[in-house]
Amino acid sequence: MEKHLKRLPQDVIDLWPEVLNDVELEVLPIKYLLEVSIHFKSGKIWNVDLTDTQNQDAKESLHTLFEEYENDIDHLDFKLDTNQIKTDITKRTASFMKKKK
Repeated sequence: MEKHLKRLPQDVIDLWPEVLNDVELEVLPIKYLLEVSIHFKSGKIWNVDLTDTQNQDAKESLHTLFEEYENDIDHLDFKLDTNQIKTDITKRTASFMKKKK
């Protein structure tokens, strides 16, 4: 499968522009997804809520689903947990800066 780098949506960038403005996505860790909307070429849309603890199996099977329906999918939309992204980046930056001293 061909790799495409993609910028984050502007509404996500606006939440933390000094960090997210220059981010290009090649992969997206599932732990940062709240919801995935799968838009099929037929017009059908499947919404997968990944915040529901009962949907933990959905996280594990997304890759399989994407492979199985790859030729039928028009595009995907993601709802990101930007608060968790910001928290993780802040923690890792602080840790990195301590090690540099």
